[in-house]
Amino acid sequence: MPKTISRDFPISELTLRRYEKPSSNNKRENVRKFCLSLGLLQPGDSRDVVVDILQVLLDAKDKKMMMNSEDIKKSTVEYRKKAKLPLKGIASSNVRRQLKRLRDIHMAEKVKNDYRITEFEDISALVDEKIEKFLLQNILKRVKEYSKLL
Repeated sequence: MPKTISRDFPISELTLRRYEKPSSNNKRENVRKFCLSLGLLQPGDSRDVVVDILQVLLDAKDKKMMMNSEDIKKSTVEYRKKAKLPLKGIASSNVRRQLKRLRDIHMAEKVKNDYRITEFEDISALVDEKIEKFLLQNILKRVKEYSKLL
């Protein structure tokens, strides 16, 4: 009987990609490139509902408004219809999964049953504080610990 190998699950994970400098005034395209840059979206992936979910949260942030997952889903459907995009990936379970991914990189947070951009903070500040100084530094620290053992 083959020996079972334990599975390794990361404590945290971060994918970063570098694209050309932003030049478009197209809001959705900029949010899409942001999602691609942070690994929330894969290059060439047609299932890009996370872009619209993030845009919904960004719009709610401007109004200092919390939203539950069903409200986010409804607004996401409206965005996709307005952009003439297929209504793929809008099942409630997938919306919650995408919200969890945003929470995992500290871009969004859940307060009771409502979601918002973390502390209604500016996204660039969140990238500095949560991704660069927290996630990236902790991941690099652990990589360095492993490299010293090698």
